[in-house]
Amino acid sequence: MHLFYTPELMAEVHTLTKDDSRHCAKVLRLTVGARITLSDGQGFFYPSEIIDDNPKAVTVRVLEKKAMSKGWPQNIHIGFAPTKNIGRTEWAIEKCTEMGVDTLSPFISYHSERKAIKNDRLERVITAAAKQSLKAWHPKLEELQRFEKLVKQPFDGDKFIAYIGEESKDLLSGVVNSRNDVLILIGPEGDFSKEEVRLAMENGFTTVSLGTSRLRTETAIVAACHTVHVINDLNFE
Repeated sequence: MHLFYTPELMAEVHTLTKDDSRHCAKVLRLTVGARITLSDGQGFFYPSEIIDDNPKAVTVRVLEKKAMSKGWPQNIHIGFAPTKNIGRTEWAIEKCTEMGVDTLSPFISYHSERKAIKNDRLERVITAAAKQSLKAWHPKLEELQRFEKLVKQPFDGDKFIAYIGEESKDLLSGVVNSRNDVLILIGPEGDFSKEEVRLAMENGFTTVSLGTSRLRTETAIVAACHTVHVINDLNFE
């Protein structure tokens, strides 16, 4: 399947973007009559037929609209502190997108080493991963915000903060519930400050552990997302 992300899809006849047109006509070498699939990122696939293979403006006719299962039962929301090496953050959000995630919320915390990101660059990583993994759902990437703002936002579900502190904590795998939406916060390499953990707990978050190993931020992001999917799979076998 050749999948193209088209959130702006509004009509039966649609022209691909300049970059997608070039990829379709020049790289994939698809011509008039070939079939491709469009995705609106909101759970629908649109099998389509190429009616104009101009490499600068490939035009297709939508043949049908197909509702696709998301593949996981709840909303998965991961909040994270971007890493100093932005490539590590890109890797993490790519892998989360491949597994399945609904919302990604970068934040700045007390020990953050990176305090600026380029959302358009991260959006491209997400889109490429969604296409590669044939996802009908495109994760939402929120704007970078302060940790304090994120933890105070309303969230109708279970809220966890992964914390390295020495005190005893439940494993995420033991407390996450596949029936409930879930928000998991992953801190920077220097971990959350005690004040941040306290603020999170005051706003309904539960401290959890991702295991006995000390993980890099990007590894913890992926581990948290994967843990939710493993629990989902166990509960829906």
